[in-house]
Parts: sequence; C-alpha cells; structure tokens
Amino acid sequence: MENGFPTASIETLQKRALILAAIRSFFWERKVLEVETPVLSQYGTVDLHIDSFAVESGFDQIQRYLHTSPEFAMKRLLAAGSGSIYQICHCFRDGEKSRLHNHEFTMLEWYRTGFSYIELIREVDDLVRMILGPKTEYMDTECITYQVMFNTYLGINPFSATIEQLQNCASQNGINISFDSMGDDRDDWLNLLLSHVIEPQLGKGKLTFVMDYPASQAALSRISPYDPNVAERFELYLEGVEIANGFQELCDPQEQEQRFIEEQKKRIENGKMDIPYDKNFIKAINHGLPECSGVALGVDRLVMFALGLGGIEEVMPFTAYVS
Repeated sequence: MENGFPTASIETLQKRALILAAIRSFFWERKVLEVETPVLSQYGTVDLHIDSFAVESGFDQIQRYLHTSPEFAMKRLLAAGSGSIYQICHCFRDGEKSRLHNHEFTMLEWYRTGFSYIELIREVDDLVRMILGPKTEYMDTECITYQVMFNTYLGINPFSATIEQLQNCASQNGINISFDSMGDDRDDWLNLLLSHVIEPQLGKGKLTFVMDYPASQAALSRISPYDPNVAERFELYLEGVEIANGFQELCDPQEQEQRFIEEQKKRIENGKMDIPYDKNFIKAINHGLPECSGVALGVDRLVMFALGLGGIEEVMPFTAYVS
C-alpha cells in the first residue's frame, strides 16, 4: 500500500492473530514448550542456497548474522534437556522478493524428541488441517517419495539419470539452459526440474508430502539406515507451494561438522560470503542431541492459504520494501 500504510488490512491482521493463537493452543495441548532464542549470532548458516544478512557492530567490531532459522539455537536447548519445543519467530534471508518471498518472514519451527519423521509428518498434517479448517474436509493427504515423484512427473529416476539425461529432460519441458551456465552438479539440475516443472503440480487439492530426498540434499537430516542413497527428509506442498521442510535430525556431531566444512567450501568456490559455522551448536550436540525430528513451516504462506489470499504481502503488516 502507498503512503506508508500496511500491506495487509487490519481485518486480515486480526485473523492472522487468531491463527497464531490457534497454533500456540495446538502445542500447549500437546505439551510442547514454547521457547525464544536470539535472532543475532556470531555464526550463520553455511547452506549454499541460503544467504544471510551480515550486521556490523560499532561496539565490539564483531560481525554478526541475522538468523535464517532458529534451528541451531533450538537444538542447543534440546541437547540441554528441554524436551519437545517450538518457536514462532522472524527469520531473515537475503534474496528475491515475490508473492511468496520476503527478506523478513515468520517461521514456525518445532522439534519432537522421540518422534520419527513419519510421526512428525502426521503432526504437521494435523496442524495444517486445523489451521485451514473446512478447506481440508475433502482434501486427501498424499505421501510420495522423491524418486517416485520424478518417475511420475518426468519419467526419470533422479538417483541414476545422467547429467545429459537431466539436461535433455529440461529441454523437453521448455527449459532452455546451457550446460555452461549450470555445470555438472546433479542437484542443481534436479532442483531446476523440481522448481520449474514438478512443484507447480504438487499439492493440487491435497496435502502432498514429498519424502526421502537424495542423500546429497540431506542438509541437517539423517541418512537412512536402510538406504545410504536417501536422506530422511520431507517437504509439504500445497497448491504448488512449499509450506514446510522437515528432517529426522542428524545427531552425529562429527558428520554434522564435516557437512558444514564441505558447505563452506562450496560457498567459497561459488563466490559467496564466507560465514563461520556454528561451533556452539557442534559443542552442544557433542554433549548429546536426543533422537528427534524437526520441521520448519512458513507461517505467512500458511496464513495466505487459510485466508484465500494471493501473496504473503497481503498477510504481513509491512514488507521489506515499505518497512
């Protein structure tokens, strides 16, 4: 809205407040503890595909970072014996502005001790259905593996297809991009096909959970003990939009630190900001992270769907461009 007024109507903000209250009630009834962790840290994410905002301090001359997720601090609480916890907080990611993206957004993140990621999928389904209400009465829940998804929508096996086959598949689906601009990283090609061809078809009139991503896309999830090619990770899609991203959490501190080091190296090779990984987090899980699963859910997107609106700017008081 022009002249400095909110991008969301006051009526919408009132409905948003009710949804946030319902989320808190959901976790209160399930005895999950609400926590708050710092937004600013001397450490940041080293994920190649997520860019942090750096903040300079005039007091101690130390560069800090606005968190892109509360994950590391929350896992430090888990290691300290908090039990199951959740948090609703603002997160910050430098990047594109669109109907589904804003530099500052609201995240709901929660961790369930003693839960498998399959059990967590059920809880995510329960929460989303509660928030969406009658809209979900006739909506099925679909669980599909990453491999079956690619076979179904593109007729290829994402675990065995060659780079040439992935490039040909992209071309056949109207994505004309050269090998020189993409390179030979398999995950880049898979992500390109997923975002441009498959994602718009997911979650149409149903809640679609995509499970068991390639091990190379594990992030902070555990590799399956039954299949070393697969990470115990899932994402929820609704009407072609990713709503949530969840893991069976990796509890091995040595493997976690090695992943951080490898991600740092990739960032440097790609000319991105060299960000220190969270050493306090590594210390904490060395003490012992309990077996748990966790998920991050985009609150703004969920509210957008619940209220039948067309973009997250319609459910946020102010966006990055009018704040």
